[in-house]
Amino acid sequence: MTDCLKSGLYKWAGDARSFNKEVPYIELVTSPNNPDGFVRHSMVNRTGGILVHDLAYYWPQYTPISSPADHDLTLFTVSKATGHAGTRIGWALVKDLEVAKKMIKFIELNTIGVSRDSQLRAAKILEVMTNTSENLGSFDSHESFFKISYHLMAERWQLLRAAVNRSRAFSLPEFTPGFCHFLNQDSQPQPAFAWLKCEDDHVEDCESFLRGNKILTRGGRHFGVGPKYVRISMLDRDNIFNLFVKRLSARSSHDTAERYVLPHDVLSAQRWMWTCCRGG
Repeated sequence: MTDCLKSGLYKWAGDARSFNKEVPYIELVTSPNNPDGFVRHSMVNRTGGILVHDLAYYWPQYTPISSPADHDLTLFTVSKATGHAGTRIGWALVKDLEVAKKMIKFIELNTIGVSRDSQLRAAKILEVMTNTSENLGSFDSHESFFKISYHLMAERWQLLRAAVNRSRAFSLPEFTPGFCHFLNQDSQPQPAFAWLKCEDDHVEDCESFLRGNKILTRGGRHFGVGPKYVRISMLDRDNIFNLFVKRLSARSSHDTAERYVLPHDVLSAQRWMWTCCRGG
């Protein structure tokens, strides 16, 4: 985005882990991170910097809410909370009043407005999320949007891990569980995206390999890593997600079978040895 805007006020400086200059900076912290789903923290930790925390996926169905979001500048979005992609509505919590005024002015100059349909839909979505969470922990809490979403994500991740574990061809990240203060329970991270790695030495491009098996993904090159990785959405409709797991399971079963199929020359040698032993 910084390169696209071509502003003379700032420029893209790359990965925060390798930033070592004593100059003013803005660090963007995405937590949980997209695409791998891990919780992130500030990496630069120098004076003269501004931290922007992008908490688009910091919701209890995706990751344990370990603490309140108390940062200088925090970004949220409606679509990531519920899976309503394309809503294009979000909000920011800004502690510095002057920074907030500049952000408002930028929005005024940058856009002619937001779709009224999107505003109405977002308002209704937020209303449902709020109303079903007010009595969290009570007898009716099973109707909570976040609890329903949490159990749905848990079920999907269980199905995906079962499919992956049937074969050594793929692997998924392992996450550390934590206590969620919102749901008041121990929770396992279950990100909105699966960061899948192809472990097969004969496959160099995992995205192309899966496309050949009718599974569409987003390759690792889009995220600054190698082609062995792909990002897969966990938020699609039930029928599409179930079809994805079915096709991945079929691929995994095929890979498992191949590991136990002996080459023809080995089988021939075994038959010859058995015949010799029998004849002797």
